[in-house]
Amino acid sequence: MLYDGFMASGKAAELGRKCVEMRLRNLEMVDVAGSGHYGPAFSVVEILVSLYYDFLRVRPEEPEWPERDRFVLSKGHAVSALYPVLADLGYFDGSVLDTFTRLGSSLGDHPDMKKVPGIDFSSGSLGHGLSIGAGMAEALRLQGRDSRVVVLVGDGELDEGQIWEAAGYAAHRGLGSLLAIVDANRVSVDGGVDEVLALEPLDRKWEAFGWCTERVDGHDLDALLAAYARFDDRRRGSEGRPTALIADTVAGRGVEFIEGMAEWHVGYFHGEDRERAEASIRAMYALDGEAG
Repeated sequence: MLYDGFMASGKAAELGRKCVEMRLRNLEMVDVAGSGHYGPAFSVVEILVSLYYDFLRVRPEEPEWPERDRFVLSKGHAVSALYPVLADLGYFDGSVLDTFTRLGSSLGDHPDMKKVPGIDFSSGSLGHGLSIGAGMAEALRLQGRDSRVVVLVGDGELDEGQIWEAAGYAAHRGLGSLLAIVDANRVSVDGGVDEVLALEPLDRKWEAFGWCTERVDGHDLDALLAAYARFDDRRRGSEGRPTALIADTVAGRGVEFIEGMAEWHVGYFHGEDRERAEASIRAMYALDGEAG
């Protein structure tokens, strides 16, 4: 059967607990690796949780199910936020998370679709994901399938010209089943995105390429779920335009002393900092002490 997510009352609260759990598991994985992408991973947790536990039509027990929705993590360096979600849903045993980046592990610092169940594209080199997603959407339409394609890109990644080539193609082809989510956390490995290459206002740029565009708080679970529902309404209609969801986020969200800092694109917490990070995450969503 389809994974139905949290459809009972208190959905946002349940999803909030999952966001806390996934961040804590991410901390443990970086403990194993000795280094990790805290900033870009923690900025996308709410996006991933809301997608996988409530929106995407998937079958963890049948990862290659032809009718499944496709998800492309174009900013593959944030995959440490995705692995715990996939394990929690049952794509693979949770104990595998304890091997993150170790020699012989299937879980690398970037996702490998040939090794990890539930990964639809091996990403790492930035800029390719939207082209892949557009190709998937085109192929699924030709096959007569109703599957949706979601591509998560970073705002720093938008410096890549291939992103905009794919954006033009998708609009021209009327790929209404394609949803691009931009993780607008405003930092990249080279510093602030506006300092490297200013592209705001992002919503107007995507609109100029022929996309339906929305802008939401990327950490507001209710806002994300409502935006996905509106995307579905447009997809079922006759508009035939892809959708770009600009999700305003904070790099390192949940760990107060690194939030918004480009310096923590990659790093490692230990000692007192590790304890502070965990305490900060546990305090999220007023769930202090409830997440294990």
